[in-house]
Amino acid sequence: MRAYTVAATAVTLGVHKKWIDNVLSHHQVEGVVQTKQGIVRRVTPAGLVTLEIALHLHRTMEIPIKAALDLAAQLKNSRGGEVALSEDPSIVLRVDVESLTRSLATRLNRALEITPTPRRGRPPRK
Repeated sequence: MRAYTVAATAVTLGVHKKWIDNVLSHHQVEGVVQTKQGIVRRVTPAGLVTLEIALHLHRTMEIPIKAALDLAAQLKNSRGGEVALSEDPSIVLRVDVESLTRSLATRLNRALEITPTPRRGRPPRK
C-alpha cells in the first residue's frame, strides 16, 4: 500500500506540517496509517483525498475540522460524491472526487520531488 509522509502531505495540501500533525493527533482519519508513538504517520491516497475535502470544507464553509472530516469521509465514499445535508433530499453537497483525485496526484508528484525522505535509524556520530 502506498503511503506518504506528513511533510509530503502538507506540501500537497498547501498547509503547514504542524497543521497536519495536529489534525491527525486529534482526529481519526480513514486512510492514515498510525500505529504507536515514535512511528512516523503515513497518509494513503484515500487519506489524502479525505484531508483535501475536509480542508476545503473547513476553509470555504467554516465547518469545524471534526465535522469537516466526517463529511469528507462520507463524500469520498458516497456514490457520485454527493451527501444530503438534511432530511430534505433537495439540499445536497457534491464533490467531484475524480477530478479532485487527479489534481491531488499532480500536486503530490511535485511535492514528492521537493520533500526530503526522512532518515531512519540513529543519527550519525559527530
